[in-house]
Amino acid sequence: MWQGKFDLNNRNVVITGGATGIGFALAKGLGATGCKVMIAEPDEERLRKAVDELRATGMQAEYQICDVTRLEQVEQLADRAWEVFGSVDMVFNNAGIGIGQKPIIDTSMDDLHAVFDVNFFGVWHCCRVFARRLVEQGTPAGIYNTGSENSLFNAVPNNAAYLATKHAVLGMTDNLREQMPDYIHVGLIIPGFVKSGLTEAVGHLAMDTDKFAGIVLQQIGDGRFYIVSHAYNMAHIEERYAEMREAFATYAPRYEGDEEYDVRHLLATLARG
Repeated sequence: MWQGKFDLNNRNVVITGGATGIGFALAKGLGATGCKVMIAEPDEERLRKAVDELRATGMQAEYQICDVTRLEQVEQLADRAWEVFGSVDMVFNNAGIGIGQKPIIDTSMDDLHAVFDVNFFGVWHCCRVFARRLVEQGTPAGIYNTGSENSLFNAVPNNAAYLATKHAVLGMTDNLREQMPDYIHVGLIIPGFVKSGLTEAVGHLAMDTDKFAGIVLQQIGDGRFYIVSHAYNMAHIEERYAEMREAFATYAPRYEGDEEYDVRHLLATLARG
């Protein structure tokens, strides 16, 4: 598992969902540290506009059309990144969509599958493709998945489909970091209420995207796994875990030898023979 700082200077970077919002802000922030960036999403017009804006700042920026729900297009994105840059050092799996707020019983199965296809399976595809190549490359690199405050608690009422995708991204990313060799840094980006395509209707109330990107990049540089921003999230997190702690204290309190049923302990015991 990764230990220590991560050098953000002069890296070769791939960002899905990179033409707008958080992805675009990360591209700008990384460009300021000398990084070369390839952004990806399905809309070529948005990609061209974003690349023009990035190049106007003096950075090297490229784009690749990519629908992350299509595994073969993610493979093509990786092929092109290595072809253009020669190596890849950082991958931001940032593409995501939202759906309208509805109770579970009123959420259509089509909407459920659509949001999972992008927010979870799209991230899975990118991890599957890029993690393998970064391990084979054998040099220090980073993989960063965009979760949400919805990865940690129920932030938005009547939004179970979106919330479930972000809980799933947390679980996948936490497992991924254990699977990666020590030279691969894995991080979970946890936006709160940030200006993006998902918050356009009330964007004036949200955190500035460039400000958020700066907070993110500082924590990546510090080698953190949980990449956080909105301080009041802790009130909701503490409320959730206080309820859990009370349940365990009442119905499953700790006792001497309670590791007897712990899965990790049992697996380690079996592995030792």
